[in-house]
Amino acid sequence: MNFPLPEFIVVSAANPWTYVLFGAIGFAFGYVLEMSGFGDSRKLAAQFYFTEMTVLKVMFTAIVTAMVLTFGAVGLGLLDFGQVWVNPTYLWSGILGGLIMGVGFIVGGFCPTTSLASASTGKIDGMFFMLGGFVGAALFAETEKFFTHWYNNAGYYGRVTLDQVFNLPIGVVVLLVVLMALFMFWGAEQLERIFGKKDLSKEPKLRIAGAGVLFAAALAVVFIGSPSLEDRYDKLTFTRTETIEQVDADPIVNTHTYTADDMIENRLVFVSPAEAFKAKYNQGMKPIYIDVRSEADYNLYHIEDAVNVPLDRLEEVIPILLSEPPANSVFIVMSNDEAAAIEAWKHLVASSVANSYILEGGVNNWIAFFGKDDKTIRPNPNAGDDELGFIFPAALGSRYESCSPSPIEYEHLEFEAKIQLQLKRDKSGGGCG
Repeated sequence: MNFPLPEFIVVSAANPWTYVLFGAIGFAFGYVLEMSGFGDSRKLAAQFYFTEMTVLKVMFTAIVTAMVLTFGAVGLGLLDFGQVWVNPTYLWSGILGGLIMGVGFIVGGFCPTTSLASASTGKIDGMFFMLGGFVGAALFAETEKFFTHWYNNAGYYGRVTLDQVFNLPIGVVVLLVVLMALFMFWGAEQLERIFGKKDLSKEPKLRIAGAGVLFAAALAVVFIGSPSLEDRYDKLTFTRTETIEQVDADPIVNTHTYTADDMIENRLVFVSPAEAFKAKYNQGMKPIYIDVRSEADYNLYHIEDAVNVPLDRLEEVIPILLSEPPANSVFIVMSNDEAAAIEAWKHLVASSVANSYILEGGVNNWIAFFGKDDKTIRPNPNAGDDELGFIFPAALGSRYESCSPSPIEYEHLEFEAKIQLQLKRDKSGGGCG
């Protein structure tokens, strides 16, 4: 039995100009940091004395500009925000880490990345701060095992954004953040005038025009809005590869592009019970079984390791699914037959949950395949659409033998492989520069 290889072959090396672009962005980023004074510990520390607020203004200008452009592109359908990496929220460890780094910032005059900028220009204080950061990271790595449970679980909220926290449209959040930033820019200048004795009349007038453009762009994001799940679903495309083996020649690899409805119509997202079972023992993937049935049906019978997420609660777990699953995660959704699972699949793929599939025929088909010899389970001739097609002597959950078939007994299962791992977004770093 051959499993399809992950589609990780399409990498940046296929287009060397990608590296030129990355290098140009890095050069521009470093240039702006140095030009803005991010390599000067005295200028960085001065913001805590309210005498020089350039660092704060540059940082927030970058943040709100990126935010407006990002969600403007999302509203116009140019960018899928679900494919943008959002650092998971670890509230309490984040607060503690922020306090430690904040104290270090005040005392040393650098944050981790600005120390790199300073060290790269030959400043000795930046070099020592950077060295201290490496030592601290090593110390953390050696001691993390003593508090790993608290570190990874206390205040963990997964992928969460402000629109979810405050239940507001994303455009409104963008506008409010821009207004907050503009107020902070104005307030920072007043602090510089009071504590730094700065003459604001000498400041360039262009900054006022820039503030007006930023506000207008934020208003545009509000009016553009965000695409609905239905809109995102309608625009989805999937790339599938088909390998045709040849006897005396290299195999032919054909690539096809499908819409989401095509994927359903051609049964390309329906994995057989055999494939869903064998996926558990395939080292190249990590299957996650999502059972969207009611709790009552789940308690009667469910596949071992399946997680019960009723269809009406699926929205609640999507931020978790988008947070930190392994890159080779495969989500297999199931209902009693297929109707509810298809709706769940549409919701998942429209929310950018990659590598989502449907259990072909649902739990009923699984039982018919693996539980045909179980005399305690009887067919239910009165079962309706997407209802359990069997009668069970007791609600044993996953304790029926067919819930966890023997890998030895079914070692030589044959099936048509449907799962093709898709390239997923990678983690990106964060920080103050």
